[in-house]
Amino acid sequence: MSNLVAFAGSNLPSVTSISSALRSIVTEVSGLTGTTLLKMDKTGTWVFGGLETEVETGSTWAVNPFSFVHGFIAWGEGEVLGEKMVNITQPLPEHGDTPAGAKRGWETQIGMSLKCLSGEDKGLEVRYSVTSAGGKIAVQALAVAIAGQVDSDQTTPVPVITLKKDHYIHKQYGKIFVPVLSIVEWVGLDGEEVETDEKINEESNEEIAKPTRRRRSV
Repeated sequence: MSNLVAFAGSNLPSVTSISSALRSIVTEVSGLTGTTLLKMDKTGTWVFGGLETEVETGSTWAVNPFSFVHGFIAWGEGEVLGEKMVNITQPLPEHGDTPAGAKRGWETQIGMSLKCLSGEDKGLEVRYSVTSAGGKIAVQALAVAIAGQVDSDQTTPVPVITLKKDHYIHKQYGKIFVPVLSIVEWVGLDGEEVETDEKINEESNEEIAKPTRRRRSV
């Protein structure tokens, strides 16, 4: 079993160049290789793509440590009216005037790319971008963890994660779900596929049944 993972269309720079940039994401938050969008919906379900296909329970995902971006996005009625994003090694971009119809103006956004390593979606690359406080906290924590890993072992800078959820109770809106990006192991940047199903089963001490998934209209 290899401990390396390859990302498509990468031409990746030296691992040593990303440690400080990843840590800067915390202070900056007061393209990406994946074109399919990943998100957590209001019910706490992880979904991807236009049909909102549910992510398989227990599936593992490798995060490209060079794919972290930050910037701004302006939303209208369910559509993106403007988006200005750059790699975290660069300063936040200028976003200009607020697009007409933007409900909340320009919002700060951070994001990254992931590659599925197991199950039906193995090989799929997705983009995860988020403006919510809970989502930013999850991405920030992951970025800091990657920076720490780079400082200690540059040969395995890629976190393999599972997509989980947590929640809190809001006085006005009730239960609010927040993403949890749980690190399973660390692997290298180039090479063959990674097999991690056995490790996840051992750590959870649970038998993971084959999940049933839904495709939902947007």
